[in-house]
Amino acid sequence: MRIHLTVMSSLLALGALAAFAESPPMDTPPTNAPAAHAYASFGLGCFWCGEAVFQRVEGVVAVASGYQGGHVPNPTYKQVCQGDTGHAEVIRVEFDPARVSYDELLDIFWQAHDPTQANGQGHDIGPQYRSVIFCYSEEQKQQAEASKAKAGASGKFKRPLVTEIVPATEFFKAEDYHQDFYNNNRSYPYCRMIISPKLKKLGMAE
Repeated sequence: MRIHLTVMSSLLALGALAAFAESPPMDTPPTNAPAAHAYASFGLGCFWCGEAVFQRVEGVVAVASGYQGGHVPNPTYKQVCQGDTGHAEVIRVEFDPARVSYDELLDIFWQAHDPTQANGQGHDIGPQYRSVIFCYSEEQKQQAEASKAKAGASGKFKRPLVTEIVPATEFFKAEDYHQDFYNNNRSYPYCRMIISPKLKKLGMAE
């Protein structure tokens, strides 16, 4: 009986890995990144906001705003905003696991947006603003699912979490003017009314 259970567990694990491998082509992080660094991709509404939040996390090395999860190659901001390319606005986070763990990044992800709102965040409405986690490995997928279950059972949210957890398909970096947006445009109305209050709420430096 014990041998049978061991074999079944092994088969289930192999099946999970096979399912992950058969998903759409994985995103390939930059080859010039240090081997010790890892990547995470999060969609949590407008990428200007997500970028500003994760730039202020100790252990995060770099944050890039971009598009992921769609079917149109090299999409433009205008195309993505129309909501029919399938992409989500995301941030790709390069981090040092020795200084901040993936689980810690996930905790910040849940705090930094409303994971119960489908296809939007606040007044930003559309599938491009959906809550989504793009996973770079089966291990990340398992961690994300466990973290989602924990967040959902925490009592902090009044509605079920709708966050998607999917393999990391190709990442397309957004136009240059979107990069480091909050730091370069603090007086912009969206930054003053949306991002600054969020950073303050999270106890982060503005």
